[in-house]
Amino acid sequence: MADNILDRFKDGSDEEKVIDTTKKIKVGIIGTGWIAEAHVANYLRCPDVEIVAAAELIPGKAEKFCKVNGIDGIRLYPDHKAMIDAEELDAVSVCTYNRTHAECTIYALEHGVNVLLEKPMCVTLEEAVAICRAEKKSGKILSIGFQPRFDENMKMVKKIVESGELGDIYYIQTGGGRRRGIPTPYGTSFIEDKTAGIGALADIGCYSLDMVLNAVGYPKPLTVSGYTSAFFGKDPVTFPGHPEYADVFGVDDFAAAFVRLEGGIILDFRISWAMNLDTPGDTIILGTKAGLRIPSTECWNGSIGGPLKIYRTIAGSDVETVVPERSNKEDNFYSKIRLFVDAVKEGGCAPVPSSQIIYNQAIIDGISRSAKCGREVTVEIPEI
Repeated sequence: MADNILDRFKDGSDEEKVIDTTKKIKVGIIGTGWIAEAHVANYLRCPDVEIVAAAELIPGKAEKFCKVNGIDGIRLYPDHKAMIDAEELDAVSVCTYNRTHAECTIYALEHGVNVLLEKPMCVTLEEAVAICRAEKKSGKILSIGFQPRFDENMKMVKKIVESGELGDIYYIQTGGGRRRGIPTPYGTSFIEDKTAGIGALADIGCYSLDMVLNAVGYPKPLTVSGYTSAFFGKDPVTFPGHPEYADVFGVDDFAAAFVRLEGGIILDFRISWAMNLDTPGDTIILGTKAGLRIPSTECWNGSIGGPLKIYRTIAGSDVETVVPERSNKEDNFYSKIRLFVDAVKEGGCAPVPSSQIIYNQAIIDGISRSAKCGREVTVEIPEI
C-alpha cells in the first residue's frame, strides 16, 4: 500500500521544445570570472542566442576570458554602464562580485535590459528591495541563478510536499556544507568583505534555503535568530601556501539560524565552508501526516546524497517509502540559461522570480543582523 504513494509522483513524457532560430537575442556578460564561463558555455549551446559584448573592470581579464571561452571578436567594455549604454542588448548575465550585484542589475533594468542575476541575489535586504522595485518599474524579466531548482530530485521534493502526503508542514531542518572547502582557488573575491559581503551563508546557504522554501511555497519569514563565525577563515593554517588569506578574510565560514515562517513553520538552518564534521545533518521536512528525509551531500552541490525517504504510520504500523533518485534529462545550468532565454523571447515569467528570492535574501540578511546584535530580529520587507 505504501509503495503506491510513488505513483502520485510519476511524470508523463515531456515533449521536446522546438527552438525558433530565426529570432535571436543579443546577450552581454557583466563580469568575466569563473562563473561567467558556465554562462558563456551554455549560451553557446543556444542557437538562438548571440553573445555580443562583455564588461570587466580588471584590464586584460576580458580579453583572456573571451579567447579561452571561444568568443573572440565580441566587443569589450571597462564596466557595465559603458556596455549597456553602447549596445542594444536584449539581456545580460550579471556574474560580478556579490557587492556589485545590485548596482549592475538595477542599471540594466533601468535601461530596458532583461537580467539573469547570479546567486546570491545581493548582500542586504535593502539591496534586494531596490532590485525588485527596479524590476517592477522596468517591466523586464529578472531571474535569479538558482539552477538546483531544475534538478529532478529537487522537483520531486516539491511534488511530495505539494501532494499533501506530508500533511501540514510544521518543522524543517536544512543546511549542509563542507568539512573543508573555503573557495580560495579563485583568489580572495569570495572571502573579502569588500567584494563578497557574506560568505558560506550566501554562497551555498542560499541554495539550501531555496530547496526547502520553494518546496513549501516560499512562506514569508517573520523572525530570525542567527549566528555566524569565521574560526577557520581567520586561521592562517587553513590556507597552505597562502597564510595571508587569513588577514583579509572578512566574511562567515559557518552560519546557523532559527527562523519562524508564516503559517507556523519553524526552519532550523546551518551551513558551512569549514567545520570539524562531515555534514551538519540531512534535510528533514516534518508534516502532520508524514516526514521526509533528504540525504545530505559531502559538498552541497544542489542535489541529494541518496534516495528520498518518506516516514509515516499506516494502520498502526510504521512504514518507510523509498523514493529512488532521479536522473536529470538536461544539465541544470543549461536549464537555467535555456529557460531564461525562452522567457525573454516569449515574454514569459522569470524561471526563478525575485518575488520568491527576496524572502531568501531576507532570511540571509536577518541572520547577518541577528549575529551582529546577538539577539532575535524581526524581518520586515517593505512593499515593492
